[in-house]
Amino acid sequence: MAAKQQQFILPDLLSLCPFEDATNPHYVQCAEESSAWVKSYNIFSERKLAFLMQGSSELLVSHAYPYAPYEQFRACCDFVNLLFVVDEVSDDQTGKDARRTGEVFLNTMRYPDWDDGSALAKMTREFKQRLLAHTGPNAYRRFLMHCDDYVNAVAREAEYRERGEVLDMAAFETLRRENSAIRVCFGLFEFALGIDLPDAVFRDEHFMTLYWAAADMVCWSNDVYSYNMEQAKGHTGNNIVTVLMRAKNIGLQDAADFVGEHFAVLMSRFVAAKKALPSFGAPGLDDAVAKYVAALEHWVVGNLEWSFESQRYFGAAHTRVRDTRVVVLSPADEN
Repeated sequence: MAAKQQQFILPDLLSLCPFEDATNPHYVQCAEESSAWVKSYNIFSERKLAFLMQGSSELLVSHAYPYAPYEQFRACCDFVNLLFVVDEVSDDQTGKDARRTGEVFLNTMRYPDWDDGSALAKMTREFKQRLLAHTGPNAYRRFLMHCDDYVNAVAREAEYRERGEVLDMAAFETLRRENSAIRVCFGLFEFALGIDLPDAVFRDEHFMTLYWAAADMVCWSNDVYSYNMEQAKGHTGNNIVTVLMRAKNIGLQDAADFVGEHFAVLMSRFVAAKKALPSFGAPGLDDAVAKYVAALEHWVVGNLEWSFESQRYFGAAHTRVRDTRVVVLSPADEN
């Protein structure tokens, strides 16, 4: 019998990414404020809270929204922390309970007076107040739609986990685009940039090609980076690496290599679609679209950089992993 694989080498995604990284000048102040905000609700055990804090979600926000003014940046920090709260809570829940958790978040976002008295509802309501202060009607409507899709996808993920079911490639890609929360994170671009794009932009073929390429680059990179952490928890079903191994009957290293190959395809697709973008008929609108496209680029490269700067995926070994790209598999429950 072959020995179980003990390590694998990450694809060199940073070398495939031509986008320029940047960080937000408000990071230090907002990180402290937003972390204190999460801690004040006493939702997690000390172990869970320590894991959340070492993940440095505000650092991800700094890389992903480097252009955001102070108030918008603070709201983005709060939102990504809120997503981590929903994600961590639902990770240990049944499909039914995960849906109930998601509906607390969703109902608070949808309805002005909805409140079940929970900490999650209060956190969501405070974030919503920050969001509404600076968001346009088109952007807010789309944001709520993405929140709905996210909640439904997280509940479906929990149901699949409960059954031990691993989806095929096509079904997984559709689910992953929603349960990763990347679309709700992209939904904050207009809020952070002070723009409100018409729906016609999101119906343009070239714009949506680069939009989906960016979303998939984030999802695929997250999955290969987080694989070790998730396998240690026993949560590998919602990961493209597991899906690839099952679908293609390949090992872990071949699956990781395939992620790198596909990332290169996605990057080429993004660059080509950006060059093919049409004018949307007004200089001001074209400028707003260009800012949105630049925001997509910041998310893609920022997510890569953050994955190695924080301890979210690789723990104390994050610097070594960045240098060597070698990931030693952790025993169950170490993370």
